Amino acid sequence: MKSNYKPIGKHIRLVDERNKGLQIQQLLGLSISKQFIPSVANIIGTDMENYKIIRKNQFACSTMQVRRDKKMPVALLQEVDEAIISQAYPVFEVKDEKELLPEYLMMWFARSEFDREACFYAVGGVRGSLEWEDFCDMKLPIPHPDKQREIVKEYNVIQNRIALNQRLIQKLEETAQAIYKKWFVDKVDEDWIKAKIKDFGNVVTGKTPSSETPEDFGNEMPFITPGDFKNYNKFAIGAERNLSENGYSKLRNKILSKGTVIVTCIGSDMGKISIAASDCITNQQMNSIVVNESYYTDFLYYYLKSIVDEIKGIAMGGSTMPMLSKTNFEKIEIIKPDDDILVKYESVMKPMNELSINYSKEIQKLSELKELLLSKLATVEGI
Repeated sequence: MKSNYKPIGKHIRLVDERNKGLQIQQLLGLSISKQFIPSVANIIGTDMENYKIIRKNQFACSTMQVRRDKKMPVALLQEVDEAIISQAYPVFEVKDEKELLPEYLMMWFARSEFDREACFYAVGGVRGSLEWEDFCDMKLPIPHPDKQREIVKEYNVIQNRIALNQRLIQKLEETAQAIYKKWFVDKVDEDWIKAKIKDFGNVVTGKTPSSETPEDFGNEMPFITPGDFKNYNKFAIGAERNLSENGYSKLRNKILSKGTVIVTCIGSDMGKISIAASDCITNQQMNSIVVNESYYTDFLYYYLKSIVDEIKGIAMGGSTMPMLSKTNFEKIEIIKPDDDILVKYESVMKPMNELSINYSKEIQKLSELKELLLSKLATVEGI
């Protein structure tokens, strides 16, 4: 252990300020992704005076079920000056910000290595909770504050660029939705015909590559899972995976071309829709339409998004685990405009799509750079 590693507990203190007089109304929850989110808790009849107040640059965490979730939810409040949070969450703050910057400490908490260490110590009870004392005994390197500021600044440059790209993607998506509505919702031609999904292309059900497949052949192929369906982006990028020659040949008929429309068709992720940003494969939770014509892609994407509730309804079928089979998926009916209209529509959408894909790929690279920076915190030297 390097000499600049110090116990977390020596640099933080618990805060227990209650919402007496109901002075604060904004209620926040804490997500497993280490962010504050608007609370969805039912607070009818709840004594809100007993809720804890959390102020800017203070932390909240959950020490319950750490081993089960393989993460310790912990977040730093920076978006607002004050809020309230469930009394179940410990709230703490840095004792002396001249020695330890809250932003630097939050970077340490964001590391996957921190979560693994927290899981190691989370042995309390069947829920795998982390005792507060064990959390305080965990150590981190604390370099000179000037070095901390340098690291935080570098991290924020990456974070801010990711956030900017996400906003740009969201603006492109809002524009694309408005164009779709103008062309195909506000103006429906009576000559448009009824078609089925199978009329637009070949439907492919995904398959997960075998974990036993050696990854040394060099056939790189992005692998798409439901986790790759981002709220801010209609394009699925996916992490590239090297497949052996044998594994590659087994999945050859599962390869999806760029522009394929992908739909999650099982479980709680049912009804998520995305477009393949490049050739890829998906897991078995998805049915995908490898379109016959490229100008079908955007129309299908927005049409299917508009009937998500109908898709979920077909999938339920009286089962507690919703599942939409390939056969039933192929039969979903769609009102199809004339091809010449779809060709013109594609020419409008194509430049926006390419921009969105480029921004998404940059986010992926920046995210990898961010993880690398976080992992290097363990070897940071003091000055």
